[in-house]
Amino acid sequence: MDPGNVFLVGMMGAGKSTVGRALARRLGREFVDCDREIVERTGVPIATIFEIEGEAGFRRRESAVLAELAARPGAVIATGGGAVLAAENRRLMREHGTVVYLHAGLDHLHERTRHDTARPLLATGDRRETLAALLAARDPLYREAAHVVVESGTPSAGSLAGRIAHLIEDHARRAEGAAP
Repeated sequence: MDPGNVFLVGMMGAGKSTVGRALARRLGREFVDCDREIVERTGVPIATIFEIEGEAGFRRRESAVLAELAARPGAVIATGGGAVLAAENRRLMREHGTVVYLHAGLDHLHERTRHDTARPLLATGDRRETLAALLAARDPLYREAAHVVVESGTPSAGSLAGRIAHLIEDHARRAEGAAP
């Protein structure tokens, strides 16, 4: 019952990187943060990529890195919050593993990102309003991509990773039973 790669999707501030590291330790897998991978490859912060290439340029880079990471066997991959915007990315993740949507409410997201200056999409006058608009637009895409949806509000990363591990196992068992 190998669930393939585990892709964590969700809004910025939902805990994908923190929970992803804990989940990878629990599962004995490699952890890769897609955004960090882009920064390492380009040598510049994501905000600089947005500034020079715009969001469209960043999304092209994100899709290319995600495709490479999806080809790695058995990794836990934290995606960027906007990775689900491209239908091809949603398809790729679903085909190469188990997609887990870490859902967090607006209050939680706002609290976790309100002092973060490294998020170009939040460089606006009203961060809460921007987060609300992004969440409203992206939530249906996260749900479309996801095999498993988990509330990421207040549990510790370790307990959330344990819960996700069980849900992934259940999903893999159900998928195996449904296979012809």
